Amino acid sequence: MKIVFLDAATMGDVSFEPFERLGEFTSYPMSTPQQARERVRDIDVLMINKVIVDKDLIDSAPNLKLICIAATGMNNIDLVYAAAKGIPVRNVAGYSTDSVAQSTFMHILSLAGGGPYFDSSVKSGSYSRSGMFTDPNWNWWELAGKTIGIIGLGNIGRKVAKIAEAFGMKVCYYSTSGTGHCKDYPCLPLEELLRISDVVSVHAPLNERTMKLLGAREFAMMKPTAYVINAGRGAIIVEADLAEAVDNGVIAGAGIDVFVQEPIPEDHPYLKMKHPERMRLAPHIAWASVEARERLVSMMADNVRKGW
Repeated sequence: MKIVFLDAATMGDVSFEPFERLGEFTSYPMSTPQQARERVRDIDVLMINKVIVDKDLIDSAPNLKLICIAATGMNNIDLVYAAAKGIPVRNVAGYSTDSVAQSTFMHILSLAGGGPYFDSSVKSGSYSRSGMFTDPNWNWWELAGKTIGIIGLGNIGRKVAKIAEAFGMKVCYYSTSGTGHCKDYPCLPLEELLRISDVVSVHAPLNERTMKLLGAREFAMMKPTAYVINAGRGAIIVEADLAEAVDNGVIAGAGIDVFVQEPIPEDHPYLKMKHPERMRLAPHIAWASVEARERLVSMMADNVRKGW
């Protein structure tokens, strides 16, 4: 059995030994569309992360029997055409729940607690020169008693809710499907959630209901002290509107892990802000703890073992 991974560099330094035990395994750091078509000509199993798997690529692999994606979302694969060709597509769900939830709170705690400012205060020498035992020049606030509004209460959203409760936060959520399936927390209309929340945390998939869900109109509904966190998909937020809302003090700040275009272009609105200190940006790494990547490889190997 011949297996190829077309963009293995996206997985970092995780071991691919589980794949090597399955058959003849070849990995490429990255692949252009032309390179991808050449590299799949005689394979049985295709592994990808963000490579576009369209009709041309599928047709370039006459022996292809299985497509395995190193992710939960599969919007980069032509699922309809794969099904028409009788090629199963298997994703991996649940591998990054703890990783994404932890990264979400990395952003929340950094924004609410002023971590970068206080770190800079000490390292820059400002604290040493101040003559005071403390630095009271940055107001930070406690999470206890604040409200977190979670958009998309799937596995990750539920984990974020549990952690928020441990901090003493009140939890509510908005169901992007329109079905309030969780009775542990109040399910609110989006407008109400935005109005009452101190943190709005996005953990929804990208689809026709969530595309550009949060824009200038929605940010204007929020408290000026509130933060937005996006660990879902970039296009759920209108990025230029968020940059403007943060810069103009419509909301207090944002923590962003995902973007419409990845990597983001150098002229992206998030990189041209007057107040960059109000933003926390990460290069789509919330999914990628060491443990999450190890689980991902193991679960992908299981998907191959299931056969086709």
